[in-house]
Amino acid sequence: MSEAYIYDSVRSPRGKGRADGSLHEVTAVSLGKQMLNAIKERSNLDGHAVEDVIWGNATQAFEQGGCLARTTVLASDLDERIPGLSINRFCASGMEAVNLAANQVRGGGGDAYIAGGVEMMSRVSMGSDGAAVAVDPTVAMDSYFVPQGISADIIATEYGFSRDDVDMLAVESQKRAAEAVDDGRFAKTLVTIRDVNGLPILDHDEYIRRGTDMQALGGLKPAFKDLGEVMPGFDKVARLKYPHLEKINHVHHAGNSSGIVDGSAAILIGNKAFGERHGLKPRARIKATAKIGTDPTIMLTGPVPATEKILADSGMSISDIDLFEVNEAFSAVVLRFMQAFDVDHSKVNVNGGAIAMGHPLGASGAIIIGTLLDELERTGKGTGLATLCVASGMGAATIIERV
Repeated sequence: MSEAYIYDSVRSPRGKGRADGSLHEVTAVSLGKQMLNAIKERSNLDGHAVEDVIWGNATQAFEQGGCLARTTVLASDLDERIPGLSINRFCASGMEAVNLAANQVRGGGGDAYIAGGVEMMSRVSMGSDGAAVAVDPTVAMDSYFVPQGISADIIATEYGFSRDDVDMLAVESQKRAAEAVDDGRFAKTLVTIRDVNGLPILDHDEYIRRGTDMQALGGLKPAFKDLGEVMPGFDKVARLKYPHLEKINHVHHAGNSSGIVDGSAAILIGNKAFGERHGLKPRARIKATAKIGTDPTIMLTGPVPATEKILADSGMSISDIDLFEVNEAFSAVVLRFMQAFDVDHSKVNVNGGAIAMGHPLGASGAIIIGTLLDELERTGKGTGLATLCVASGMGAATIIERV
């Protein structure tokens, strides 16, 4: 098998996913186009340089519908002979795009790919695709479906995380993200987003809330308490699945949950021959990939079995990993990961995460791989693992080794 190397990684700043967010005027096609163009320009790619563009997107509806990957290629400066593949593994879509591309390269299915994803949450709202797992009663009832916020609160209840625990992790995420920005740690990968006239409209992650402390978060009401206890009463559904939980402790709110944002990311993956042909030096190799299904009710525990699987498949142990990126969908997700593997927080999300900077669903998997690579290079460390929880009960993971 060929080795699959990462040659470059870019991402957009994350804009607030609202009508007053800086990226609201930008379509998913335009944002993705700017990522593809950045990869092309930075690596000086000409012609049919890559086999395919694999593009993740979690809400494939309206202007994000159709084969968004191919549309984005056509809108970009890439050669029209490069096709495009859109995929959806919900929150892990961007990671799955990277993993698919890596495994295609490793298996001989082409010398190089561009992989990543996009989500314009200010323009195409979460859930607007009418996902059957949530709205089809023949599926939702049999799988004991509850919204993700309820799932996060189930994790906190099941594994003993208090309101202070989840809030402290959120405060630390904000602190680390602000320090990373001030230290210029994202500059290598960040691409300034421009409007149709070429004028810059966003060059930084605008969701970060500097100065967030325990007192500020303490004043926020639990976001999912009424949804669970009053109407439509999802706590009752959850207790049908987990009768040992007498009461669900609702601890999550906007301040300790991932932010709704717009964003995109792209990663250039290729074999050794591709790099030599284009005069490119590999930055890392993709050592292993994994995906797994999990309990669809508690839903968000996927990073634990996905990590167990990828370590077993690669013959590695948790002590072989220098740094971790665990997507901060909710505080309890990261706390459970650290608890399960007895990993110190100093190795996890060292530059903050989605609680501070936001979670653009289809792009986040590619974003955290790029962030992990940058941090491995900055600190001189060798091996990193990125993982995400996934809606409807799944998990995904990627291990990279710095070259």
